Amino acid sequence: MDEVPAEPTPETSREPQSGREQSGLRRFLRRLASSRAELEAEDLQKSSGEEGAIPIAVCPERKRACVAGTLRTVTLRPRGGAPALEAELYDGSDVINLIWLGRRRIAGIEPGRRLRAEGLVSLQDGRKVIFNPKYDLRGTS
Repeated sequence: MDEVPAEPTPETSREPQSGREQSGLRRFLRRLASSRAELEAEDLQKSSGEEGAIPIAVCPERKRACVAGTLRTVTLRPRGGAPALEAELYDGSDVINLIWLGRRRIAGIEPGRRLRAEGLVSLQDGRKVIFNPKYDLRGTS
C-alpha cells in the first residue's frame, strides 16, 4: 500500500529561524514586556561594562574598584563639622555613595550626570561607599 504524504501544517511547513532572528525576536519581546526602569537599568549595565567598570552589586568590600553609572542624588552633608559632598551613583545593578570630604560643591557633579569613579570600596551603615574617588565625567543620561 502506498502512503500518502501528509499535508504540510503551519508547524511543519515553516522553515526554522536562524539564531540571529530568534535572538532578535526574543530581545524585542523582552523589551516590550519590560518596564521603563528595567530597560534603563539594562542600558546602564551595558554602558558601564563598555567603560571598563564592574557592576556595583559585585564590588568587593575593602578592594579598589572602578564603577560607572548615573548620579541620582547629590547632597551636602556635614561630617564631623566639616563639609562633605555626597552623591548616589546607580549603575542598574546597585547603588554606591561617593563622598568627597571637605567639599561643598564640585563643578559637573549633579543629578542625571554620567560618571566613572574609582576608589576603595568600604561599607558604612550597610551601604557601599567610596571616599574621595577619582572620577571622570561623562555625558548626561
